Amino acid sequence: MHNSTYKKLHAEGLISDATLQHAEAFETNRLFSLFWEMRLLLYLGVLLLTAGLGILVYKNIDTIGHQAVLAFIALVTTGSFYYCLRKKALFGWELVNAPTPFFDYILLLGCLSLLIFLGYLQYAYGVFGDNYGLATFIPMIILFTAAYFFDHLGVLSLAITNLAAWAGIAITPMTILREGNFDSPRLIYTGLLLGAILLAMGHLTVQRRLKPHFEITYTNFGLHLFFIAALAGLFTFDKGWFLWFAGLIAAGFFCYTRAMARRSFYFVVVIILYAYIALCDAVIRLLTATYWRDASALYLAFLYFIGSAIGIIFLLMRINRQLKNP
Repeated sequence: MHNSTYKKLHAEGLISDATLQHAEAFETNRLFSLFWEMRLLLYLGVLLLTAGLGILVYKNIDTIGHQAVLAFIALVTTGSFYYCLRKKALFGWELVNAPTPFFDYILLLGCLSLLIFLGYLQYAYGVFGDNYGLATFIPMIILFTAAYFFDHLGVLSLAITNLAAWAGIAITPMTILREGNFDSPRLIYTGLLLGAILLAMGHLTVQRRLKPHFEITYTNFGLHLFFIAALAGLFTFDKGWFLWFAGLIAAGFFCYTRAMARRSFYFVVVIILYAYIALCDAVIRLLTATYWRDASALYLAFLYFIGSAIGIIFLLMRINRQLKNP
């Protein structure tokens, strides 16, 4: 019972003073859950273990030998997946809880070890040759399969990251990647397309009830990738920049209405910030085009940034209150 309940019972003479004091002492020293702290420590342990494995390989490659290193990584990968296959719960298209407290972390360890194994195999023996698209495509398929088969959001994030890497390598010529020319129109259009696909995937997971809890991960990656690519297009293409600006604002408005409908303050903040960056770029372009002969553009820009920053803060505060108190 809550402390106020004990006080009410004491006022009615139903419990003694000693019982009330004991209840108040219990409330003061109540235990609290360490669930999230333990999860964080376990995730950090997996990441530190895989990082340590990579450092060990890097520093001792000449003395250990490629075969021994590959055998050890393969053993860790195989053991992790073997444990997960034996302990996994029945597959379902809804949320499936982990069967054991360590299941998610062992699966994550197995997937990270698999990526290290394939990357090291390519580095040591060049099994994929110059076909880097295939080197990213194979782990992408494995990771997506593992994410759905074992119901793991962390593995899904790894899979989406591999998807972005595969799309960037497979669609973009290697000469562009080697030269570091990341403002290539092909890369920008690839980012826009991939972002739109991820947003559509997030929508379909809810509509078709295919792991609907995966929707937030797809939407998160899709939003950032789409709007970063759109901003890159806005900054890169001087001719027709207004079309990029209008398209970005239109896409932002569409995503904003969906975020408000699902009452997600995080996505609302992300969309508003991306739209604000685009608006700042448009304002600076217009000011420099109008007052390019004197310093008036600089003064007006300062006033704009101060006023707009204050406006954004008040807007976000108002939206936050609106979402909390419908």
